[in-house]
Amino acid sequence: MTTLIFHPEDDPSPVIILYMDAFGIREELRNMARRLASVGYYVAVPNLYYRSSLLEVDQIASMPDEDGAPKIMPLVREVTVPRVMADSDALLGFIDQDSAAAKGPIGTVGYCMSGRNAIALAARHPDRVAAVASIYGTWLFEDSPTSPANMLPSVRCALYMACAEHDPFVPLHEVEALRNMLMTRDAPTEVELYAGEHHGFAFPKGRATAASPPSVTGSSSSACSDRFWQLHDRRQFSDPLSGRRSMRLSRRLGLPPSTPTEQI
Repeated sequence: MTTLIFHPEDDPSPVIILYMDAFGIREELRNMARRLASVGYYVAVPNLYYRSSLLEVDQIASMPDEDGAPKIMPLVREVTVPRVMADSDALLGFIDQDSAAAKGPIGTVGYCMSGRNAIALAARHPDRVAAVASIYGTWLFEDSPTSPANMLPSVRCALYMACAEHDPFVPLHEVEALRNMLMTRDAPTEVELYAGEHHGFAFPKGRATAASPPSVTGSSSSACSDRFWQLHDRRQFSDPLSGRRSMRLSRRLGLPPSTPTEQI
């Protein structure tokens, strides 16, 4: 598995695993990781499409819905939670041996299809994951052991879930059901509905379609990032604003499905 890693050059930095959305690793996703790294985080972005021998899917992402959807959905169906968790365990094994990564609690964030992957990691490693964010995560109440609704009771860390008002994958009644099921959590929890927004709003330059137009406010992406900072601060992560601005833009690592990595 190819994984992109971004981090400051100097002191070991607290770890965030960033899981991609359905349109995969691209420059806009790299920029999100760079922004996190620029304020002091070690950010790992695994390519979840490696089993299909793909890293970039820009050509598919730029297609009209009627042409792109039939091509992207077979890729999405290959990205199952058990597979992603096996890969994530291998990635954590590499991170544990990387001197650039700080020891201690980690955070994770997932977009779109990967909201459930971020939640699954938090449920799988409750003593390690201190903060999890699902940004317009899909399949919330799917009839499956790996649906977010079924995994959330095992998540003990701080939780942030961002939802769009107009989202064919997460209708408003599911947002309300999600809020109701999380009301009694002991850990810090927030389910935020972004009024007027559509699925995909976190990518301000993202792929605009009839289902996912550009952000209507232009500020929702930044608001999501701000919430994520707050989520980390609640758990007393190492201060991400400590002036560590220099970063190595990326290192590309080869990662087999279930074994530690070696740099390539």
